[in-house]
Amino acid sequence: MHSETPYEITPTTRYDDPYYRPATARQPVMLPAEVPPGIDWVTLPNGVRTLAYTHPAPTLSALAAASQPIPAWVKTTALLAPTVGGGIAAAGIGLSYAAPGLIAMSQALWSAAALVVAAVIAVPVLLRTARRTTGSGGASGSTTYITQSITATGLFGRANGTSNHR
Repeated sequence: MHSETPYEITPTTRYDDPYYRPATARQPVMLPAEVPPGIDWVTLPNGVRTLAYTHPAPTLSALAAASQPIPAWVKTTALLAPTVGGGIAAAGIGLSYAAPGLIAMSQALWSAAALVVAAVIAVPVLLRTARRTTGSGGASGSTTYITQSITATGLFGRANGTSNHR
């Protein structure tokens, strides 16, 4: 009887020997147009060529984005920083020269404020004492009382009044 095997017998690969490479390796053939982006043929250190993910090379737009000119507001701020600092320093020097005059002016202002307060208190007191010494209306010691009586009828009625001097 004749016996045929329904399958192909292939020799086993020797995995224990790290330097063993089969004579021919059958891999599916892939055209360069079929390779997706980000994947490329690479050669491994042991000499085998295979497909692998690769880092894309930097494009011109990425390089152009990295070397953009300095914005105008940055230049303006950089130029204004020493100017503002110099202005603050000049103001400090000016205040140090003006300090004795400022101290004298503040003392003069306090003196003027004290004079105004004293006048507000002293003038009514002096007027009151001057009235008491001269008397009122020629009659010494007499006081005049004035009473007034006002009446009105209704919400919008005409008002009538009388005044009494005693």
